[in-house]
Amino acid sequence: MLTFRKKYFIGFLLLLITEIFIALFINDSIIRPFLGDFLVVILLYCFAKTFINASSFSIAMGVLIFSFGIEILQYFKIVEVLGLQDNRFAYILIGNVFSWGDLLAYGLGVGVAYWIDEKDIF
Repeated sequence: MLTFRKKYFIGFLLLLITEIFIALFINDSIIRPFLGDFLVVILLYCFAKTFINASSFSIAMGVLIFSFGIEILQYFKIVEVLGLQDNRFAYILIGNVFSWGDLLAYGLGVGVAYWIDEKDIF
């Protein structure tokens, strides 16, 4: 069932602006790779909760599975397999380097999003 929840949409927009800022202006070894990955799953969680009327746990698991799936595709160099290595947008969106640290960041981010949602902090 589709719905629209304003508070999640606002969270999504704020996180989207933050992610764009990080992508454009920060090029370090901590904030961009780790905080960016941590925040992107929270962004996806908020986006899904904006429109999908499902349990918080279901949304969290869906986002985690999706994120892990993208990371696994990076391990198999999906951008090169699809011939998109010269497409900057695809390279940034899908990513190009598998990292166990990314999986940890995704897990922590989904866990925090779920915890905040369950505690009704946001």
